[in-house]
Amino acid sequence: MMRRVLAVPFALLLSVGLLLAATPVFAAQDSGAGSSPTTVPTTVPTTVTTTVPTTVTTTVPTTVPGGRDLFPLPSIAPNITETFRFKPGLPRNSGVGRRVVYSNSLQWVWAIDKDENIVRSMPVSGRRGVPAAGTYKVTSQSTWSYSLDIANVDFRWMTRFAKGPAGGNIGFHEIPRKNGKPMQTEAQLGSFAGAGCIRMSTMDVKFLYRWAKLGTPVVVTR
Repeated sequence: MMRRVLAVPFALLLSVGLLLAATPVFAAQDSGAGSSPTTVPTTVPTTVTTTVPTTVTTTVPTTVPGGRDLFPLPSIAPNITETFRFKPGLPRNSGVGRRVVYSNSLQWVWAIDKDENIVRSMPVSGRRGVPAAGTYKVTSQSTWSYSLDIANVDFRWMTRFAKGPAGGNIGFHEIPRKNGKPMQTEAQLGSFAGAGCIRMSTMDVKFLYRWAKLGTPVVVTR
């Protein structure tokens, strides 16, 4: 009798164990690669509105008071630091021998010796297209002069070499002064300004005044 009583609990335990072994076990999933939930709630906007202005209005004055160039070509020397950092090369077909070369488009002047060496390279400010491209010669020099067209304007170290459209003298000179005040800064040299003459820094114009004597060729390029 004792053996039969013990056999029943053992059979019962064995049945429960088999039942547990057959039951599936579920483990939690993370969001790493290779696994994905069956349902992912996602909200995506269906309408995107963008406003872009379609009209841009720019006002540029068509007249320049006093005939000065209000919108010059981009200057190769916008300030005094860049003037000495980015010196342009001597233009091609700018003559031979000892001469002065003036590039109107670059607003730059070179002094060239008889062996084609660049003695000095200088930023200037002149008038666009004046004088016309060509070869000229130094005709006269003055340590001081003044403007016949603008009252109370004078300048120093004038080296004349051409005539302007109205017959006036064109030459290299120091930045002019009106009532004793400079009409531009040396940092602005390298861009268009003035009525026809070529403005230079005090240091450069004094050099040119001594270097370019009467009869020295002056080659003007576009």
